[in-house]
Amino acid sequence: MVLFSLERTPPLPPAEAWRRLTRWPLHADVVPLTRVAVETPGPTREGTCFVARTGVGPLRFDDRMEVTLWRPPADGEPGLCRLQKRGRVVLGWAEIEVRPGPGGRTRVLWREELRVRFLPGVFDPLLERATRAMFGRAVNELLRRA
Repeated sequence: MVLFSLERTPPLPPAEAWRRLTRWPLHADVVPLTRVAVETPGPTREGTCFVARTGVGPLRFDDRMEVTLWRPPADGEPGLCRLQKRGRVVLGWAEIEVRPGPGGRTRVLWREELRVRFLPGVFDPLLERATRAMFGRAVNELLRRA
C-alpha cells in the first residue's frame, strides 16, 4: 500500500482550481496512455462513476472510481471530493481538497492511498515514487489548463 499527498498553490480562485481538477475526461490528456470514460450522466455528484483505462493493447488495466463525497468550494468554504477506487487491479482512494490559500492563491491538497492487487509490498517504494511523479505532473498540468 502506498499513501502520498501533494500540495500546490496555484494563482487561481478555489472554484476555478476545483473545476480544472474535477473535469474527469481531461485527466486522460495529462496521464500518458490513459483514456477516461464517465459512466454516469453529469453533472458530477456523489455516485458518479468513471474509469481510467491505462495501457496499450492487452497490457492495460482499468482504474474504476466512484465519487463518494462531492462538496464543491462555496462561500469561502473549502471543497472536498473523495474517490473510491473499485477496480480489480487498482484499489484505494483519492481526495482532492481545494481551499483559499495565502496571498489570494488557492491551496490544493491531493491525497491518495493506492494498492495494486498482486503487487508485493517490496515494490511499494518504487510505486510511491512513480505515482507521486505521475500525479504531480498531472495536477500541475490540469491546474495550468483553462
